[in-house]
Amino acid sequence: MEALRAWRASNLLGFAASRAVTAASAARPLRLRCCSAAAPTTNQKQPPPPPPQDRRRRSTSTSTSDRDSIRAIRLKKVEELRGKGYEPYAYKWDRTHTTKELQEEYTHLENGEVCEEAAVSIAGRIVARRAFGKLVFMTVRDDTGTIQLYCEKDNLTEEQFEQLKAFIDIGDILGASGSIKKTEKGELSLYMKNFEILTKSLLPLPDKYHGLTDVDKRYRQRYVDMIANPEVADVFRTRAKVVSEIRKTMESFGFIEVETPVLQGAAGGAEARPFITYHNSLQRDLYLRIATELHLKRMLVGGLERVYEIGRIFRNEGISARHNPEFTTIEIYEAYSDYESMMNMAEEIVVRCAMATHGKLKVDYQGTEISLERPWRRETMHSLVKEATGIDFNSFGQDVESAKSAARGLPGIKVGSSESTSLQSCSSVGHVLNKVFETFVESTLVQPTFVLDYPVEISPLAKPHRSYAGLTERFELFICGREIGNAFSELTDPIDQRSRFENQIKQHNAKRAARAKVKSTEDQGDEDDYSYEVCLDEDFLTSLEYGMPPASGMGLGIDRLVMLLTNSASIRDVIAFPVLKIQQ
Repeated sequence: MEALRAWRASNLLGFAASRAVTAASAARPLRLRCCSAAAPTTNQKQPPPPPPQDRRRRSTSTSTSDRDSIRAIRLKKVEELRGKGYEPYAYKWDRTHTTKELQEEYTHLENGEVCEEAAVSIAGRIVARRAFGKLVFMTVRDDTGTIQLYCEKDNLTEEQFEQLKAFIDIGDILGASGSIKKTEKGELSLYMKNFEILTKSLLPLPDKYHGLTDVDKRYRQRYVDMIANPEVADVFRTRAKVVSEIRKTMESFGFIEVETPVLQGAAGGAEARPFITYHNSLQRDLYLRIATELHLKRMLVGGLERVYEIGRIFRNEGISARHNPEFTTIEIYEAYSDYESMMNMAEEIVVRCAMATHGKLKVDYQGTEISLERPWRRETMHSLVKEATGIDFNSFGQDVESAKSAARGLPGIKVGSSESTSLQSCSSVGHVLNKVFETFVESTLVQPTFVLDYPVEISPLAKPHRSYAGLTERFELFICGREIGNAFSELTDPIDQRSRFENQIKQHNAKRAARAKVKSTEDQGDEDDYSYEVCLDEDFLTSLEYGMPPASGMGLGIDRLVMLLTNSASIRDVIAFPVLKIQQ
């Protein structure tokens, strides 16, 4: 990308040539024909070298003044092109090949060989340009790769060659046609005979973009990030492949894809702070969904036995490397199965996606090798906490104060710390167990692990465990210390479901009241801010009273799965346009 570091010089020289052409030439088509394979000569008198520039300024990204002046120059070129009768924003271009197809089809050419019978046409963005006297090289990039454009002055009038140098800048989108040549140095090139500016770029590509430390700017201007760093686009190609493979997997098991409402009358299916909007015609508040669960279960009630939905979820909570206010999940529900079935399904989905994207089941994530070979580890939450801390939470029964006291004695939980404050607000032994698990165990689960049998107090939608009182048939899947999936044997008893929902609302309201007493400006946006209201979804409870078959269900985070399979450290790297703070 040598030319990306030298765009200023090329742009300014191009502008000078442009003005000379304007004064001396009449309108003629902006197309070049170069049919000769003659070697370029080098006896042309070279222009004097440009004045020295400030090296310190060159080492930084384009300043606002530079950007504005370059934009003005390029706008002038647009005016000049239109004044000559050419439209610099084309309607279409007929291309015969992609750059990758050309590279593959003509790789057999010998160095210096020209394939005159080839008549090919390509289109793409100019990402580099080099001028050597009577010879101009440009590099074009399309969606599949790059190829060099090769053009000689000897086959053009002086005027045409100067137009080529004057009007084309790095960043322009160009259509080019001609034959194929492999240079003496072995570079496959389109031996250009015709070209047309398809889109005139007004803004320059950033200087030394690969070294840019302003990560926030890369997320805000993802389009520039993708132009300057082609590997960024590969992440989104992988994401598309993952979603496609998930759909193929679900269809192979007989599931059908359904769509459920994004705007809902009650935010249910999870405990999360919703986004609220207002519908003018209905004159009522609506909520952006925080889960697809409750409507998918309604489909089971209606008689569809295997359903899934891939969709956006919206939660008005914190932003971090792991959390974005809108994210993508797949939720799956299967009648007449239990959570053991969903463990097998989770393994199947992840393994198939890994094979589709990597062709193997061992992947590197941030320097750690992750083995996705089956079967994956399966442990209960109680056993993992006991292994990490030595505390057996089964021994406390319903004595929540004894559980809190034992947890506060653990190294790493200090009096007055956020962990200690969270422990104080725990209303049951199950809540204390979960807090200790999140603090001491979660981050250690690097290799794929199913964590089984969660307390009933934190699992309002899961069926009671058939063997252990106080627990539910629920698992969460962890990889690289992150929750990837969450699944249950689904609760189908409508009376039990109503009771749990009511208890969940009481707990939420108690936390809301406690938080209101100590509310401060730091609480805004906190994931533990309980200022929002939680209400019963009466229609869902009504649907259960018509009878839902025994079923299992699972939610799988697609963004986090893509993070794993693309070795991405932040969720912002796998979401094309993540939510960001407003720039000051």
